[in-house]
Amino acid sequence: MELETPTCGPKDVLLRNLHAGICGSDVSVYRHGPGAHQILRGEQFGHEVVSEIAEVGADVTGLSVGDRVYPYPLLAKGDPRRAGCIGGFSEYILVPDCRVGEQVFKVDDRIPTPVAGLIEPFTVAHRAVRRCRPQPGDKALVFGAGTIGIGAAVALKNFGAAQVMVVDLSDFRLDRAAHLGFEICNPGRDDLQQRATEFFGEVTTLLGTFPDVDIYVEAAGADELIGTIQSMAKVGARIGAVAVHPRPVEVNLVRLAYGEQEIIGPGGYRPEDVVDVMSIMESGTYDLAAIITHTYELDRIVEAIEKAGDRESALHVAIAY
Repeated sequence: MELETPTCGPKDVLLRNLHAGICGSDVSVYRHGPGAHQILRGEQFGHEVVSEIAEVGADVTGLSVGDRVYPYPLLAKGDPRRAGCIGGFSEYILVPDCRVGEQVFKVDDRIPTPVAGLIEPFTVAHRAVRRCRPQPGDKALVFGAGTIGIGAAVALKNFGAAQVMVVDLSDFRLDRAAHLGFEICNPGRDDLQQRATEFFGEVTTLLGTFPDVDIYVEAAGADELIGTIQSMAKVGARIGAVAVHPRPVEVNLVRLAYGEQEIIGPGGYRPEDVVDVMSIMESGTYDLAAIITHTYELDRIVEAIEKAGDRESALHVAIAY
C-alpha cells in the first residue's frame, strides 16, 4: 500500500528508516492476527527499527538531519497502544512532539546500524532480566535462543551473573548462542536437568534436589515451559516470563507456594533499559551482528516474515532500506 510521505510540523521530526528487525510478534500477527500483541489493525506495523533524521521541525532542539536515532516505541507515536506498530516496515516514521531522550534516542557512532536495529528486542530482554533482581554471582538459565533469549543472556552477564545457560530445540540458534560464549543445551537430545546439574551444581531443599539456578527466563513461548521450570526450580527461584503466549498458561500454585517461587512479568521496557543496552552495544563486548542471519529489502517483506518464523534456519531477520 502506498502512503503519502508524512508532513513534518514544527514540533515533529520525520525519520527515514535504515534497518528494521522482524519480531516474533510480527510473525505471530502475520500468521494468526493481532491476538495479545500490541499491533493494531489498519496501522503500519514494525517496531524494531533504527532510523535517521530526514527533517526536523523548527521548534525541535538537540537533533539534526542525518542523526541516527532509535525511535522509542512506547512514545514514538504519542500513544503507547501503538508500541507494536510505529511504522518500522514503512520508509518513513513521523514522530510528533519529539524530544530527544524521550521519543527518540541518539545512536552512538560506535554502534553499527544493523546492530542498532537490535536495540528494541534487547531492551525487552534487559527489562525482563532487571525485573528478576539479578545479583552478581547469580546462576541463570534461559529458555529460547531467539533474539529475546540471547538478549536476556547478554543482560544477565551484564548484571553480573556468574553462569548462564541457553536452552533451545534448534541447533542452528544454539550455535549462535555458543558463539557468544554461552553454555547451551538442546533438551531434544540431552537430559536438561542432568545438564543443568552438571553445569550449575545442585542444591537440596525441603522439596528435593534441584539444579542450583537462581533465575530462569522463559523466552521461548512454548505453553509447557512454565510447568517445566517450576518442576526443576529450587526454593526461592525467580522466573521471568517474557514470552507472549496466545492463550492462558497453567501455573502450579502448590509449587509456587511451597517453593517460594516468583513468576515475574517484564512489562516491556523503560528508558534505563535503552541506556544500558546502548552501553553494551557501544562496548563491542559481544559480536551481536552474528545473530542477524538474514537481511532482505523492503519489497521482500513477506518472504522475510516467513523466514523469521523458521527456527531451524533463521534467528534474527531484518529489513535493510
